[in-house]
Amino acid sequence: MSAIMRTYKQLPVAFVRGRGATLWDTQGRPYLDGLSGIAVTNLGHCHPRVTQAIEEQARELVHTSNLFRIPGQEQLGAELVSATAMESVFFCNSGAEANEVAIKLARRYGHDRDIKTPTVVVLDGAFHGRTLGALAATAGEAMRQPFEPMVPGFIRIAPEDFNGLKSLEAQADIVAVLVEPVQGEGGVRPLSRDYLLALRALCDQQNWLLMFDEVQTGNGRCGALYAYQRLGVTPDVLITAKGLGNGYPIGACLAKGEASATLRAGDHGTTYGGSPLACAAASAVVNTLADPPLLARADVIREHILKAFRDQLANPEHVAEIRGLGLMLGIEVTVPATGLVTSALEQGVVINVTAGNTIRLLPPLVMTNDEANQLGYSVAEIINQAPEIAA
Repeated sequence: MSAIMRTYKQLPVAFVRGRGATLWDTQGRPYLDGLSGIAVTNLGHCHPRVTQAIEEQARELVHTSNLFRIPGQEQLGAELVSATAMESVFFCNSGAEANEVAIKLARRYGHDRDIKTPTVVVLDGAFHGRTLGALAATAGEAMRQPFEPMVPGFIRIAPEDFNGLKSLEAQADIVAVLVEPVQGEGGVRPLSRDYLLALRALCDQQNWLLMFDEVQTGNGRCGALYAYQRLGVTPDVLITAKGLGNGYPIGACLAKGEASATLRAGDHGTTYGGSPLACAAASAVVNTLADPPLLARADVIREHILKAFRDQLANPEHVAEIRGLGLMLGIEVTVPATGLVTSALEQGVVINVTAGNTIRLLPPLVMTNDEANQLGYSVAEIINQAPEIAA
């Protein structure tokens, strides 16, 4: 019997080795990875540049603490600031932690303006993490209910509701708006550029912070280093993690303008965040992603997947909608989604189902065109073989 707490419904496969877009299980069987550890290994498994950086840093120094200067952290901070037009960064260990930093920053920003109950606007369908502050910002009521009472200070509105945005103007306690440019756990649902521009204009008008949770959309996933750069809407606060370390845990909360100096000494801290080892891995990722042809692969791979998928799909009515941006692909199905992940594993393919009936594909940027064709073909076959929903 496993000593691990049963907080995951784990599939009966254990992976022990990976290279590029391929994983191998304990029996030596290969699997095509269409999930990248949930948008983490954006550069594929064991990318040589990241592996080398980790190996070299591990031989020198793994950890000191943030009581001292960390040269690698300063280097990575400068690289991220240069690449994003942000002005400062706080390093932590995960996306949920980075969102907690952003929430605290927004509250401090409000208190500095003598707002007694600083409130953050979030969206229906959002997912920002499972720590208590991030969970309170997350939309899933079933996810929140076992851990109530929730942290107060959030207003939830519907995505793409322009009239709803207008109604917020009269609420004096709002200090920030927190959104994902593409809602991942919510079913791979992109927010439109027009909606994001309206958010930007409203935040400018009301002196609110616009905060983008790019934990899943960032680090090359959507065809730019961060999705906001492709969409042309710049936030005041940028939250990232997942692909930043290509599998080594690291998160970051970046800010610009007044937000960049909001948090002061003692306002927040972390023991492990921004360690020499984590920053070495992330610096290798950031510098690798500085190659424009690599970022351009997101759209190329996407098109190969979708063409093979459509060519192989027996009945187009089994798909309600295809959504996403770059290598965030959501295929909403009308067949029963239960069992699709297991069926994929049986075919040697790793996928995920989110929001009940949406196949989520998050393949790595290093996937070849042939592998992309295989992934699209395999997902179509899984849907072709699924039972019909009973009338």
